[in-house]
Amino acid sequence: MNLAVFSAKPYDREYLSLANTTRGDPDSTTHTITFHDFALSPETVSLARGADAVCVFVNDVLSAPVLSALHGEGVRAVLLRCAGYNNVDLDAAEKLGLLVANVPSYSPEAVAEFAVALVQTLNRKTHRAYNRVREGNFNLDGLMGRTLHGKTVGVVGTGKIGLAFARVMRGFGCRVLAFDPYPGEAFREYGEYVALERLLGESDVVSLHCPLTESTKHIINGETLGLMKKGAMLVNTSRGGLVNTESVIAALKSKQLGGLALDVYEAEGSLFYQDHSAEIIQDDELMRLMTFPNVLVCGHQAFFTEEALTEIAECTLRNLDDFFNRIPCKNSLVKHGHVLVRAQTLPVRI
Repeated sequence: MNLAVFSAKPYDREYLSLANTTRGDPDSTTHTITFHDFALSPETVSLARGADAVCVFVNDVLSAPVLSALHGEGVRAVLLRCAGYNNVDLDAAEKLGLLVANVPSYSPEAVAEFAVALVQTLNRKTHRAYNRVREGNFNLDGLMGRTLHGKTVGVVGTGKIGLAFARVMRGFGCRVLAFDPYPGEAFREYGEYVALERLLGESDVVSLHCPLTESTKHIINGETLGLMKKGAMLVNTSRGGLVNTESVIAALKSKQLGGLALDVYEAEGSLFYQDHSAEIIQDDELMRLMTFPNVLVCGHQAFFTEEALTEIAECTLRNLDDFFNRIPCKNSLVKHGHVLVRAQTLPVRI
């Protein structure tokens, strides 16, 4: 089949090309892959002409008009090389008869470990110490942290990533609380499920590990920030839209929020995965965030390990094989006239 890959970086080319030729599965098929450096959007959708399927990432636009245009160009499958699907109009895809499939799990430990790294960096100020020592300054003033052992950590969302994060924090000797509308038995080994209000009020660290849906958009807002333990740390490695940026800026200024670590940002689409070092960035809220000494911002890299990229590439092409061979795809988000993920959008109780 002909696969058009959008938002392709050098590592996407490397891992998808490798997976296309060396998967070792006798039932797998070698496909023709065309890579495009730019994102899929209404302006670039015509470049999918001649492709049977497109492969997209977190900041590609898959609105109803784009999906309709893809369908008009002959595309019949949309393959997400990520777990999140908030950028896809699944109802429109269902009506058009398009297959939409994601990579539901790719080294959840990679994202969980990165979240832990953000907690440790922000707490112990190792990023500031590194820069200070490089200038010959060995003064410890301003580098005071807190011992994590014995602290309370709140995990919002206990899917595979949230569970992996809880496991690590339990290993630090932390008390772990969790909130999830769909509690899983696997988490109970590491902590206790509680209401979101209690989690926010008792946690020294709150880490977000839930999908972005209508019910979770801005789950962190002025009201929920006010419920948090004063001086607590917030970490988000999931989706930027979970956090209201204006509200966290206000909470940082009032010192209600003691620290913020973001690997994602709600307006990241036009910024992340590109080099803007020679430009004046026009996003005033992001620039304001980066002036705080107790804020870390990374460029959506929590997933970025060799193991994760290998699994993403292999799973994406397995999804394409299923489509090519006309067999049910276990990672399909739309099947048999139904959007399969609607059950995940129940109201979040706060």
